[in-house]
Amino acid sequence: MRAAALQFDVTPDLEHNLDFVRDQLHVAAAAGIQLVVLPEMWASSFPSSKDGLAEQAARERQAVAVLRELSEELELCLAGSALVEEQGEFYNRLQVLDAGRELLRYDKVHLFSPTAEKEFFTAGSRPPDTVVSSAGRVSGAVCYDLRFPELFRVAHREGVEVFVLPAQWPQDRALHWRSLVIGRAIENQCFFIACNRTGRGEIGRRRMALEFPGNSLVVSPHGQVMAEGRGEQGLVSADLERDEVRKLRTRVPVTKDERMGLYREWLGSPESSDTSQG
Repeated sequence: MRAAALQFDVTPDLEHNLDFVRDQLHVAAAAGIQLVVLPEMWASSFPSSKDGLAEQAARERQAVAVLRELSEELELCLAGSALVEEQGEFYNRLQVLDAGRELLRYDKVHLFSPTAEKEFFTAGSRPPDTVVSSAGRVSGAVCYDLRFPELFRVAHREGVEVFVLPAQWPQDRALHWRSLVIGRAIENQCFFIACNRTGRGEIGRRRMALEFPGNSLVVSPHGQVMAEGRGEQGLVSADLERDEVRKLRTRVPVTKDERMGLYREWLGSPESSDTSQG
């Protein structure tokens, strides 16, 4: 299977972003790519004010509808996160669309404090599902979730083969990004496709000026970097052999050797854990 991250400069101009995505998905389909991961908040990036939040969510819903149509037309499996409103609450939601069907929806659990994401979004409270798609057994998370390994173990125990992660991860923590993506692929014994945006932006209410390196990664279950973005806009692709996952898990049976009872005993239930969101 050929898979790719589609990295680009996510601007507040939804039509511009959608036109670029549409063109690149046609390129991907012509190249035999089956799975494409978009950046976090791919349609129009992060809001800077609560004013107009509902209108932005409505526009992004229409953009996701176009993405669904492209998924069906081009017979692609697509993943990306967008702003979603439900019952007056706003979520940063990852969706996986496969040939026009929504297979997976996951609301970002860990909201990034430095850019005041909690002022705009409600945090999710459920782990991502693992779904059977044309690209194999797929699960996913969103950007800052990458720093929290517990979330990924749910998908590992459900037999995930390919993990997708849309992101807007800044240049000044690029080393963290690369190390964490490789580490998550190794510890969960799966392919990992992490799509990071390019360009510059002023993010969140605090208008934090950030530069984004476009260092998207496709990583094997062994931690091999199969493809890596260098700041250019476009597709970062590699060919995946999903049978690698099964072979590695047979040779190194991590799930079999886990000791969950001990881990729960060691960790306990921290009094400081946040149960107020979601």
